[in-house]
Amino acid sequence: MMETRPLEPEEWEFWDSWMRAQRLLVRELERGLQRDCGISKAEFSVLVTLWQATGREMRVGELSESLDWDKSRVSHQLTRMEKRGFVARTQYGADGRRAGIGLTDEGRHAARSAILVHGGNIRRHFLDSLSPEHATALRAWSEQAVDRLETLGGEATGDDVS
Repeated sequence: MMETRPLEPEEWEFWDSWMRAQRLLVRELERGLQRDCGISKAEFSVLVTLWQATGREMRVGELSESLDWDKSRVSHQLTRMEKRGFVARTQYGADGRRAGIGLTDEGRHAARSAILVHGGNIRRHFLDSLSPEHATALRAWSEQAVDRLETLGGEATGDDVS
């Protein structure tokens, strides 16, 4: 068992500052999507994932896996987005027997617009405030953290991470 060392007061202050910065950034980016595009973060996630998919459509199960959402959440989200005219159910695959979901013309327009607006907000609220050195350090740390945490997640579930 690994020895646990308590955090020092300065470490707690650093952690609290880091967490607050993340919350405020996420809050502002989500507000921007709602204010500037009229969509939620969840809608944005679905629109972008479908936008990046071949043919702008994919199987519902693939969408669920790609978003790392349970199928129930995806199903409810897609129902709401169908009502808004962003997505439509499709027959997917060569045999046409699998349930798919694709972007409508309105969904493609919303995705294209939201990608531009959200990218601008990311630049304004995050990237423009970083020096090149800070950006390099933060990117290296982020990639290292993702690699380490994904490895831990694979160990916890027994998934093969090789």
